[in-house]
Amino acid sequence: MRKVIAATFVSLDGVMQAPGGPDEDPTKGFAYGGWTATYWDEAMGAVMGRIFDISFDLLLGRKTYEIFAAHWPFVDSGDPIGAVFDRVTKYVASRSAMPLTWQNSVALPGEAAEAVARLKQEDGPDLLLQGSGDLIQTLLANDLIDEFQLLVFPLVLGKGRRLFGSGTLPGALKLTDSKVSTTGVIMNTYVRDGDIKTGSFALAAPTEAELARRERMAREG
Repeated sequence: MRKVIAATFVSLDGVMQAPGGPDEDPTKGFAYGGWTATYWDEAMGAVMGRIFDISFDLLLGRKTYEIFAAHWPFVDSGDPIGAVFDRVTKYVASRSAMPLTWQNSVALPGEAAEAVARLKQEDGPDLLLQGSGDLIQTLLANDLIDEFQLLVFPLVLGKGRRLFGSGTLPGALKLTDSKVSTTGVIMNTYVRDGDIKTGSFALAAPTEAELARRERMAREG
């Protein structure tokens, strides 16, 4: 069975929109495209290298696919990420009939949640989800994401498309790895950890025995 792993850049207030550049996704007047660019260091490069070093296929929404397809096939031939992205299978959730021109690209048939659920049941490498804000919301609403690799940047964007939208299903997560870059980016890995467990800090009501003890102490006084 394959896992779905969401590797995502987010601001401290949970925004994931347009981390890579000003023209990446300016929808709804988003004016801060490229907000991750000034934070990169060797520690972040090492973490990203480990993410891309595992065996995986890419899982993408149509908009992210088009951004990637316009960039990665044209990078220098020595770029390790470009070589990997060219080689792996790209599964694309899209309602568009436009052809997928990047090599090894496969359009997911029908509804995205059903198609991804079927993919998860197959043998093969894990499915690495990059960007793809609309697809993420669909998968969160159907509890189909198994692991989150989040790079949390030390800034607040105020508005923009958020990682965890209103349709997200509640659930507990377990932190399995955490690192901090020299620029203050927190790089955390979370896996699913069952249902949310609640409790209370309110003082418990005293038992009858405790009330009797207090009354006796008051009398003896």
